[in-house]
Amino acid sequence: MKQFLLDGQPVPFEDGQTILEAARAAGHYIPSLCWHKDFPPHGSCKLCVVKSAGRHVSACATPAKDGAEVESNTPEMNGERRGILQMLFVEGNHFCPSCEKSGNCELQALGYEYEMLTPRFRHFFPDRPVDASHPDVLLDFNRCIFCELCVRASRDIDGKSVFALTGRGIDKHLVVNAESGRLADTDFSKDDRAANICPVGVILPKGTGFAVPIGERSFDTSTISARTLKEES
Repeated sequence: MKQFLLDGQPVPFEDGQTILEAARAAGHYIPSLCWHKDFPPHGSCKLCVVKSAGRHVSACATPAKDGAEVESNTPEMNGERRGILQMLFVEGNHFCPSCEKSGNCELQALGYEYEMLTPRFRHFFPDRPVDASHPDVLLDFNRCIFCELCVRASRDIDGKSVFALTGRGIDKHLVVNAESGRLADTDFSKDDRAANICPVGVILPKGTGFAVPIGERSFDTSTISARTLKEES
């Protein structure tokens, strides 16, 4: 079988696999927020950055190459990931102690994983609405990281195209495809794949709140790297 070296360790792969897919299959964690096995690579969050042939590339979108030498779990790459996380935190309103997603949030878990101690950059404090119009789901647009997982899930799996991204730069934001802009005026359901794919606290089910206490949630009991590798093994 073909293989490449990841931080000096041989990683076997099959034709068509990306660096990220092969690495995780072999038990090596490479982080990501926008990648999902059900969709083609997106490459928007850049947290899967690795160095290959002297270039920084997205592991989720770069095909594995026989004999390649890839650097991932190094001070340089992890420092870059920490910087990206710091930017993600200040570009939205992520106040973990008051968020229902705390303990289940992948962004928060990655902050712990890469020892992000300070925001480093100036907070943008975007003023985005909260949509509580739907009977089963609350939307808090302030926490969106533009991974487009809900957009792709609604379009490609649910066949509804409920969500979309609009605007550019600091004005980029998530919208609901209804004339009113309200989730209640769509055919969105709490059972849709899009309702259960958000890695942060944008799409929240109503009526559950803090049913599972903080301290007993997914990433309170296990790191995101350990949990991801266990689920994908």
